[in-house]
Amino acid sequence: MINNPKRIVISRTDSIGDVALTLPIAGILKEKYPDAQIIFLGNTYTKPIIKCCLSVDEVWEWAELQKMEDRQRLKWLKSQNIDVFIHVFPRRELARLAKKAKIKHRIGTSHRLYHLLTCNHRPNFTRKNSDLHEAQLNTKLLTPFGINKYYSLNELSVISNFTKLPSLSENFKILLNTDKKNLIFHCKSQGSALEWGVDNFINLAKSLNQADFNIFFTGTEKESEFFRNKLPKQNNIIDLSGKMNLDQLIAFISKSDLLLACSTGPLHIAGLSDIKTIGLFTPKKPLHFGRWQPLGRQVKILEEEKISERHQPLDINLRVVKQEVENLFQ
Repeated sequence: MINNPKRIVISRTDSIGDVALTLPIAGILKEKYPDAQIIFLGNTYTKPIIKCCLSVDEVWEWAELQKMEDRQRLKWLKSQNIDVFIHVFPRRELARLAKKAKIKHRIGTSHRLYHLLTCNHRPNFTRKNSDLHEAQLNTKLLTPFGINKYYSLNELSVISNFTKLPSLSENFKILLNTDKKNLIFHCKSQGSALEWGVDNFINLAKSLNQADFNIFFTGTEKESEFFRNKLPKQNNIIDLSGKMNLDQLIAFISKSDLLLACSTGPLHIAGLSDIKTIGLFTPKKPLHFGRWQPLGRQVKILEEEKISERHQPLDINLRVVKQEVENLFQ
């Protein structure tokens, strides 16, 4: 068993949602080892998410390591005096690097053949056929620390410590109307999830009472091509797509009243920010909400009644979604 580590690296070099559901690991380790330095290795574009976690002491960017020559990278990693390296997202190159750097404890799932040669702690569990949530599955990698507890989603939401939120700049702050409820519709997913369809989001926005709701459409500049020209000319419908970096999007979400989206990064940000969050999901495994719903105490899931055909929008009735939005503010 691993005892009293001083410096621990958590490696998750994939997308925003995956990173958000890995933050509880940092909280659990910080609770058990309050004097340990918790380092998170992630992609550059997920750094703003990681920085929001109070339990993370340092953030490393995978892209910066990739820029180094092999010998330089190895020398640098050795100089960091790491005690434990946790491969949450398996990456062969990093597994080999951690072993070459002679990091004492290297943790990786037993379901990667190369971990047989590169990791000396290999918890045996499967993600593919498990009924556990992704955040719960991540905690299985903590068994070498003697951490075997079953964590509820509520416990994982709290221990994520998503509290170091960036401040919102004035030009976005003035858009939030204190006399109305401020809703965010994030209608695209960059291909990471089954979507509800742009037209459904637009029709929902048009159907909500203009006197009660401000509605902001968010997304990347590229995603805006799918909906910008379709948005109705209403004072309460505002296009913010392509206008925010991730820091400002996090801040804006945290100051809003509700976010509606399919299974994508901003949905996880909203859940962890403790605002009202409605996630639209398919029951199809492994994409279902049981595996991927956002953490958070104000999360509501709406699931299609039958699995929609491939490349078709999620089959969730617009009236049902509208009723759920309105009910949350009654």
